[in-house]
Amino acid sequence: MPDSDSRTVRVVVSPPVAGLRWPALLSAAEGPCNDWRAQLQADFASPLEPVFRGTFPLSCGERVWNVSVLDHATYFGAVFRALWEGANGTWSGQVRDGATPPEARRIAVNYSPPLGEVVRDINKFSNNVMARQLFLTLSADSMGPAASTDRSARLVTDWLARRSISMPELVLDNGSGLSRLERATAAGMARLLVAAFEGPLMPEFMASLPLVNVDGLTRSRSTAAGSAHMKSGQLVDVRSQAGYVRTARGRRYVLVVFVNHEKAGDGQPFLDFILDWLYLNG
Repeated sequence: MPDSDSRTVRVVVSPPVAGLRWPALLSAAEGPCNDWRAQLQADFASPLEPVFRGTFPLSCGERVWNVSVLDHATYFGAVFRALWEGANGTWSGQVRDGATPPEARRIAVNYSPPLGEVVRDINKFSNNVMARQLFLTLSADSMGPAASTDRSARLVTDWLARRSISMPELVLDNGSGLSRLERATAAGMARLLVAAFEGPLMPEFMASLPLVNVDGLTRSRSTAAGSAHMKSGQLVDVRSQAGYVRTARGRRYVLVVFVNHEKAGDGQPFLDFILDWLYLNG
C-alpha cells in the first residue's frame, strides 16, 4: 500500500498468520508499473520471514499478491491460532492431517457466497486459490465428493462441445491459472468470450471482470478507462489480457493478447498500447 506523499510502501498481511514476521515498510521507486512482483525481488526461502530486496513502484497503487508458501496444515494452524488468540482464546493443541473420524460431530456450517460473487472476486483480484477450488467443485458437484482436476477438465471440454465453442487446443491442468502445462490460443479465448457475451449470464460475467482504471488490479493509465472490462494475467515470461472493449465510437470488441517471451515482463507498454489503439480506432 504505497503513500506518494511520504514515499513509503506499507505491507499488510491478510489473514493474520501467527509467527509470521515481515517488513512493515518497503522501498518506493518511481517509474512505470510493469512487473512489480519481479521488481520486489521477494525471497520466500524462509516462509515465516519473507524478505523483499527490491523496490515497489509508486505508480502501481495498492496491489494484492496472493502467496502460498506454507503447507496446508502449517498454514491452517497459524491462521487459526492468530484468529483464536486474537479473540482472547487459548490453544495448546495442534493440527493433524487425516480423515474425519466417523464419530465427529458437526458444530457449525458455513455457506459459500453466491456463485456470482465468487467469480467476481476471482476475476477482480486474480485469486488463483479460489479459481482452483471452483474448478474442482465442478467435478465434486456432478461426480460425487471425490473431486479431481481430470474430471473437472473433462466437464469443461464437454460443456464447450455442447455449445459448439471450438477450443481444440485447450489444455487444463490444475485450474488455478499458475500452470506451465495449460494451453489456450488467443482465437480460442476470443470465441469463448464472444459466446459468453451472447449468453444469458453476460451481464454478471462482464461485471466480474476488472474495469480498467476503476477496480481490480488494472492500474495502468489508459484512454479506455471505464470503457473496458479486461482480465490480465502473468507468469514469468508470460503476459496476457482478455476481455471486452467499448470503443470511443460506441462499438463493442473482444480483445485477447498473449505475450510469451523471456522478456514478457517488458511487454506491458505493448498491452497498454493495443488497448488504447482499439479504444480510439475501433
